[in-house]
Amino acid sequence: MEKMLIKDFPAEDRPRERLIRTGAESLSNQELLAILLRTGTKEESVLELANRLIRHFEGLRFLKDASLEEMTSIKGIGTAKAVQILAASELGRRIANLQHDTRYVIRTPQDGANYVMNDMRFLSQEHFVCLYLNIKNQVIHRQTIFIGSLNASIVHPREVFKEALRRSAASIICFHNHPSGDPSPSKEDIEVTKRLAECGKIMGIEILDHLIIGEKKFVSLRQKGYL
Repeated sequence: MEKMLIKDFPAEDRPRERLIRTGAESLSNQELLAILLRTGTKEESVLELANRLIRHFEGLRFLKDASLEEMTSIKGIGTAKAVQILAASELGRRIANLQHDTRYVIRTPQDGANYVMNDMRFLSQEHFVCLYLNIKNQVIHRQTIFIGSLNASIVHPREVFKEALRRSAASIICFHNHPSGDPSPSKEDIEVTKRLAECGKIMGIEILDHLIIGEKKFVSLRQKGYL
């Protein structure tokens, strides 16, 4: 069976033309990736190649973390195509995080979750992260304190508050992710939160909240009554 090239599609059905006519949001993941790839191979069209690439990585979630070597190991994906995908992925990440380059204000748990959700919900290991705020609740610094399973012996208050003193922070919001996607707090999560809050009272630097990040959802330990 002879393969169908993009030029064989009716003009109105080609990804680039559809994007121009109806906007990028109307295109499927396969079509958007096909635009980046530009050309297929001798055996398959660019749309087929895009579809195979997405299926290989089981969707965009793992494709965005793929290395150059992983991409170029796939038939039909050379260095040029892989670099285009990596560049687009990084550009998308930077656009999503543009707010980090300004003095982002956190007034609610949702504000805090919005600040880190794009980065933290995809992490395969637990990360404990602190945001340091000034007296106007503006973010002045973000610091990853440690990576690994959360327990009171690992999250030492001195590491959390050392950066607060360096930055003259007025308050701190703590975050960590649950790779399972379920943000329900564990006993260790609650113990760590209470320990940090007690140290904060002594030092005069308030722990405003501890948010647990899951898959597009979060839990605020302040809202749960643990702070």
